[in-house]
Amino acid sequence: MIIQKFDGEYAVLQTEEGVISVHRAHLPSAAKTGDSVSYSNGGYSLIRAENDDIGGKVRDKLHKMLTGEND
Repeated sequence: MIIQKFDGEYAVLQTEEGVISVHRAHLPSAAKTGDSVSYSNGGYSLIRAENDDIGGKVRDKLHKMLTGEND
């Protein structure tokens, strides 16, 4: 699941089945838009490896755009 946005006290999560809203209190305090989360044992947790991979790809793409490098 990926956090699409925060809307007041709720987070909007994109799942394989569709979109759901979850109260912010149920997510880790460090959760932010774009983070991947999983649900197990009655709670949500951040998926760090996937979040770090996505962040690295975004940084690489931005670097290429700013320096004019091509793939």
